[in-house]
Amino acid sequence: MSSAFSRLFLLAASVTPALGFCGAHTHLDRREGEEVPISTFGYTGTVGPVLWTQLDPAANGLCSTGTTQSPINMVEGQFQLIPASDVELTIPDVESAVFENLGSTVEVAMEGAGGKFVLEGKTFELQQFHFHHPSEHVDNGVSLPMEMHMVFTSEAEEIAVIGVYVDLVDSPTVLQLHILPRRAPSTLLETIFSSIGEIASPGTKTTTKPLVMSELVTLLKAGSFQRYTGSLTTPPCSEGVAWSVATEKLLLSKATYQAVRDVVGFNSRYPQNRLGEGNLLTIASSEKAAPSVEAPTNSTTVARRWFRT
Repeated sequence: MSSAFSRLFLLAASVTPALGFCGAHTHLDRREGEEVPISTFGYTGTVGPVLWTQLDPAANGLCSTGTTQSPINMVEGQFQLIPASDVELTIPDVESAVFENLGSTVEVAMEGAGGKFVLEGKTFELQQFHFHHPSEHVDNGVSLPMEMHMVFTSEAEEIAVIGVYVDLVDSPTVLQLHILPRRAPSTLLETIFSSIGEIASPGTKTTTKPLVMSELVTLLKAGSFQRYTGSLTTPPCSEGVAWSVATEKLLLSKATYQAVRDVVGFNSRYPQNRLGEGNLLTIASSEKAAPSVEAPTNSTTVARRWFRT
């Protein structure tokens, strides 16, 4: 690990724990028996990420000034790679769970289900997991169709989030299942989203069928986690969040993806600046001229240059 990156981790460790979480105004914010809350922020127009600070300047200031904001482009130098087999992650199977539409995302409530994630000797308990379309983190410059965020909290109200990319796959035939069993859609995701039509409107909820969480744990532990300290990806954008982005991906059938897309819509915050560097909104509003950056040479830029000659 570079010395600069090491200093960044030490700095992040001293940050006051985040008191909200990605998908804020969700399951943990309401009292027992309260209806499903509908988020007051969004992803387009005047409630979108560029104006999150203006929605509540006192609470959301870090959205436009924070320097360790999430999501980010997951490239070398921005994370520490940890074998998932070295991390303690346990999530029991559940008979059912509440599945709800918050307007900003769809979420499965898991508080009290017994899910645990241990990081550096500290135990975090699974509270919920929700979904973003498309992925919020960018995998070395590549955006994936979806991303699942598993939100854990410690007794001290610190936050740890496991991010899992979701890619698409055609529904396999019986023969293909025997030949390429790992290319089949995730049973867990297909089970959850089989009831997506029941929560098509914000503020609605339903109950899932039994969820085999062990499938997810087995998948994640076969790969690694890209660890870094960042922020919530929703207001108030609090920093000090322990992120672990999985290298293993969940798969979803194209038909199910289309059904989820039609309910969730677009709900991803744009990629933030490199960790420790200026907030993009602060840079954009600065009177100083932005540094010149050489455009990447790719098929698009090459084609444009050709047409100009």
